[in-house]
Amino acid sequence: MSFTQHLQDQYIKVGSVNTRYWQLGEEGSEIVLLHGGGGYIELWKYNIFELAKHHRVYAFDMVGAGRTDKPDAKYTFDFMAKFTHSLMEALNIPHANLIGASAGGGVALTFALKFPNRVDKLVIVGSAGLGKEVSWLLRLPTIPLLGELLGSPSRSGLAMLCKQAVYDPKLITNEVVEEFYQMATIKRAKEAMLSVGRENFNVWGQFYQPIVEKLNTITAPTLIIWGRQDKMVPVSHAYNAAKNLTRARLEIIESCGHWSPIEHPQKFNQLVLDFLADVA
Repeated sequence: MSFTQHLQDQYIKVGSVNTRYWQLGEEGSEIVLLHGGGGYIELWKYNIFELAKHHRVYAFDMVGAGRTDKPDAKYTFDFMAKFTHSLMEALNIPHANLIGASAGGGVALTFALKFPNRVDKLVIVGSAGLGKEVSWLLRLPTIPLLGELLGSPSRSGLAMLCKQAVYDPKLITNEVVEEFYQMATIKRAKEAMLSVGRENFNVWGQFYQPIVEKLNTITAPTLIIWGRQDKMVPVSHAYNAAKNLTRARLEIIESCGHWSPIEHPQKFNQLVLDFLADVA
């Protein structure tokens, strides 16, 4: 039986953007899950059921991603953080724990800086926005014309990208690649993904100063989870963030790449649940 058979796609208008989301769980505090660039809510399928045993969990396709609308826009972390705020308003979520992976981590941190009263706790996972150094796979598509060429989705190209995101490439099955391909070939997905890259990266690396310079002003307790062998965003960013956040807890997962919620779901889920249950 598929992990997602018990989940029903729901849609809500956020401004003019038709937005796909899942909601699971009937009690406890609210959790909002923020996927990474090029992602979609199915990437949380190993986590949402366990988290929903104790919390009300919301996962959604970010504006420009998955089956959510893809308006012509500059997809900065600021734009996506404001969209997340508007989504929470539309769903009547006054405040929540935010869990952001990769680019979703950059969105979560930006959200915490812009809307601190709406954040209970933060979990950032292989987060963007914390340093200049990132994989060349994230930098090359920012080059004009080359980005358009590289951004044309193919199953072989997506398989290579996915294998760079994990420690064990055997995790990237044909089913995983096909799911990514189906999402990547939705109308305007390519244009939105290029915008995410070009608004947050360039050929020299990642734009990070707006977040890093203000990390010490984030007051929400923050759990930082990182794969020791992350090839996309180096683990050094996790240590730097832990030094600068005032209420940080750092967890490094061994034999793990960029996708710890997928690679080590049991460990990831337990780390998150323990952190959210901690009243300190």
